[in-house]
Amino acid sequence: MLIVMSLVLYIVSRYGGILTLAPFAMVLLLQGLVIYLFGFGLFKVLMFPLLFLFLMIPVPSQVYSAMTIPLQLMVTKASVFFVEFLGVTVLREGNVIHVTDRTFQVVDACSGLRSLVALLALTLVLGYTALRTYIGRTVLVAAGLPVAIFVNVFRVVLMILAFHFFRFDLTDDSVHTLFGLGIFGIALLAVTFIQRMVSHWETFPDSD
Repeated sequence: MLIVMSLVLYIVSRYGGILTLAPFAMVLLLQGLVIYLFGFGLFKVLMFPLLFLFLMIPVPSQVYSAMTIPLQLMVTKASVFFVEFLGVTVLREGNVIHVTDRTFQVVDACSGLRSLVALLALTLVLGYTALRTYIGRTVLVAAGLPVAIFVNVFRVVLMILAFHFFRFDLTDDSVHTLFGLGIFGIALLAVTFIQRMVSHWETFPDSD
């Protein structure tokens, strides 16, 4: 039944031009084939990697836009708060931040949504392989959202401070790419630290 449903869904997605449904149908087809050929026993064993394949499906553009705009605004407001707290005078207009002799714009890439998707995949794998309780795994996965937002706020704040105090432009293409990789490395360290803390908590007898 799952195989037939996934094939019908794939055909509808191709002829209807709903591209997001095509990879969704392919994942369902793969799951249906595992159940049909090997039974529910093996499906239960492979449930996590089979469900994990859903993360390969691109986020629909409508959903992406609806999530990006509020995240952009949140990152902008938080960045302005911390910059002003450090004594730098700034002016915010929407997602545009004005400082002396320079204007910064918090674009889609700075919203944290891409980092959130990447951290979601990482925390799922890390929780599945390194943690043993559902509560611990849930805590680790949930931590991905604040970590993604925090590192993007940290990136924007550093860019503003670097230009304001040292006239160093971190928005230059090559420098910005390396800077972004370094910031994401901080996010990975934060997630790993949270995983270690949760794993330590799981060692207590009452954590089950």
